[in-house]
Amino acid sequence: MKFPAFFDQVPTLRVRDALAAFLGAADDGLLEYGYADAVKLAGHSCPTVASAYVLGCRALTALYPDSLPERGGVRLAFASRLEEGVTGVTASVLTLLTGAAQDGGFKGIGGRFARRGLQDFGHELPLSVRVTRTDTGAAVDVASDLSHVPAHPDTMLLLGRCVRGEADEAERQRFAALWQDRVARVLLQHWDDDAVFSVRAAD
Repeated sequence: MKFPAFFDQVPTLRVRDALAAFLGAADDGLLEYGYADAVKLAGHSCPTVASAYVLGCRALTALYPDSLPERGGVRLAFASRLEEGVTGVTASVLTLLTGAAQDGGFKGIGGRFARRGLQDFGHELPLSVRVTRTDTGAAVDVASDLSHVPAHPDTMLLLGRCVRGEADEAERQRFAALWQDRVARVLLQHWDDDAVFSVRAAD
C-alpha cells in the first residue's frame, strides 16, 4: 500500500479512548490517527475528506486545550441533513476521530461507553457543525470554505475526459496528480488558515 508522500507530512491526532482502555485494545486507551486513516475509511482522498479531517482535529484540540481529547466524549450536531451534499462523508470522518456515531453506533456496556446517537442532523447552527463535550458542555462551531483553495484550471476538463473514458493514461495520471495537489494544499498550507477553516467557541 503506497500513498502520496505528502500524507506523512499531515499532522496526526492523539486521543484517549476509554472504551479502548477498558477492553484492552490500546495501552491506557491511547490512539493516534493520521490522514491515511481517514482515506482508508472513505476509500479516497479528496478536499471533503481532507477538510473533515482538519476540522475534526482542530475542533478536538480547541475543546481539550490542556489534555488529550477524549474519543467518545463529544456530541456532533450538523446544520445539513445526513443525505445532503457531502454531509455523510464528513460525518464518517468525524466519527473516526471523535467516536461520535449515528443510531447504528456502539450501544455501550453497562450504561458506559455509548457512541450511538451522538450525531444529529438538520439543526439551525451558525456554522456547519457544532462539537460539544458531553462532560462540560463546552462547544465549538466549525466550518470550511474551500473556495480559498482553488483547483488547477485543467482539473475539471481532465475530470470530464476521464469520466467519459476519453482520457489517455498521461491525462489520467495528470488529473490524479492535480487532484491530490489540491488536497495537499488544503492540508499542508491551510491547516491553520482561519479563512479556510473556521473554529470558534459556540455562543
